[in-house]
Amino acid sequence: MQDFTASRTHETLDELWICEHSAVFTQGLAGHTNHLLAPGDIPVVPTNRGGQVTFHGPGQVVGYPLIDLKRAGYYVKEYVYRIEEAVIRTLGQFGITGHRVAGAPGIYVRLDDPRSHAMLTQRPQKDASKDPDFAGLGKIAALGIKVSRHCTYHGVALNVLMDLSPYQRINPCGYRGLQTIDLSTIGVSISWQEAADVLSHKLVTHLTP
Repeated sequence: MQDFTASRTHETLDELWICEHSAVFTQGLAGHTNHLLAPGDIPVVPTNRGGQVTFHGPGQVVGYPLIDLKRAGYYVKEYVYRIEEAVIRTLGQFGITGHRVAGAPGIYVRLDDPRSHAMLTQRPQKDASKDPDFAGLGKIAALGIKVSRHCTYHGVALNVLMDLSPYQRINPCGYRGLQTIDLSTIGVSISWQEAADVLSHKLVTHLTP
């Protein structure tokens, strides 16, 4: 991603990379080592994306949009919103309602009723507290990006059918006790490829200018 971004020109076409990683913890630029509780035999890889520590592993769809934002005509804040919207629409395709939480990028679902459309009290609002509130929620998609010369890399990870135990070895995204879930945990039985196909389509749709 770094090589692609460093070598691209104004004429370089945007790309979307969809992949699945072997088990790895990645640490963002703002990462603090005290959020790595017990990594054990899972490698810890420093990255230049934003954010803290997260986990990638089999059964997770990872999407890396490589977008020229200047050409696309929107700014970073809207770019993040568009990625989150793509994830929300992907979850909706499988009957799950995704939510945004004020002050905490990524997508969350209600643990007691993942299909509920009721608005969260923790949703982003003009007068919302800056301290994220994860009560009753599980994080199903993490977001970490980097922008260089108006071009994006890194991206988003959607949990589909994973071994979630490695999340207990870290404070996910820097939050102690944040519960991380996947689609299988909340009763959605689909393959990695099915989720990847839908997320790819939604990302392309929502990132198009």
